[in-house]
Amino acid sequence: MKTYKIALIKGDGIGPEIIDEAVKVLDAVASCCDIEFSYEEALMGGCAYDITGDPLPQETINISLNSDAVLFGAIGGEKWDNLPREKRPESGLLRFRKELGVYANLRPAVVYDELVNASSLKAEVVKGVDLMVVRELIGGIYFGEPKGRDENRGWNTMVYTRDEIVRIAHQAFKIAMTRSKRVCSVDKANVLDVSQLWRDVVIDVSKEYPEIELSHMYVDNAAMQLIRDPRQFDVILTGNIFGDILSDEASMLSGSIGLLPSASVGAKIGVYEPIHGSAPDIAGQGIANPIATISSASMMLRYALGEDNAADKIDAAVKRALKEGYRTKDLAQYDAKEVCSTSEMGSIIANYAAK
Repeated sequence: MKTYKIALIKGDGIGPEIIDEAVKVLDAVASCCDIEFSYEEALMGGCAYDITGDPLPQETINISLNSDAVLFGAIGGEKWDNLPREKRPESGLLRFRKELGVYANLRPAVVYDELVNASSLKAEVVKGVDLMVVRELIGGIYFGEPKGRDENRGWNTMVYTRDEIVRIAHQAFKIAMTRSKRVCSVDKANVLDVSQLWRDVVIDVSKEYPEIELSHMYVDNAAMQLIRDPRQFDVILTGNIFGDILSDEASMLSGSIGLLPSASVGAKIGVYEPIHGSAPDIAGQGIANPIATISSASMMLRYALGEDNAADKIDAAVKRALKEGYRTKDLAQYDAKEVCSTSEMGSIIANYAAK
């Protein structure tokens, strides 16, 4: 029996609730897949600041790097918004990604048939959508130097090196090989020199993947096309700031951010987390949707641990729960047979996954 060491970072707000449900499902699927998990909890976010004075204690970095994967909930909340920027939970998260070297953010956007009417777009536009945004995560304008501000000006620098583009491009092409073998690289090469380098390097890397159909799109057009015809996309490859915006746009195709997972992967470790925030306004009420976190655990099994069978069981269990009409409060108006609490939804999915 294989044993995997998983770092659990529950974080703030609804983070502990949704992580507990993902662990419940992982333990259920482990029972029928001849695997087991050893969990170690670590602090990050506002809760870490309250205890240690640092939103990212060094111990959390050490625990994460000594694990096979990290399962992460959510951080932040108004309680910590007035702290100095370097002490805010979000600053800890940016530093965490940099310390772990997780350079690729994988954000699937899937529209479940049972929830096609939950999207704000017409059903005929979103039905069958299944795409993946591959976003470069630790370069670009969020990290480029120089940056700063004075009384009259603020400035940030968008910088990418060839090596940074090469590694994220390989990630996108490898994922596309497991899907429909199409990559759309999104940039702003008609205006930005850094985007022209991006496009040139992506073309160079694509030569190693002759089976992949590569296309290019300017970011403003990509934003429009995601709404006009999202089914045209399979894998979207893009930089940090463009990916930040486009992946959030793509997430709303499904109708609820409570449904969609994400992964941040690098050479050493991967961090798996729901795309939504900590939602402190509903924390402790038992109404948060745990599906995004449960699906993040599925991505962890697939991309970090190579346990595709276990991942398939979780994915099938999520689909079955939705097909049979189980909904959390955020989806209650969409053909709900039964409205479930956070814990009840986790238990239903765990039960299905164990079969």
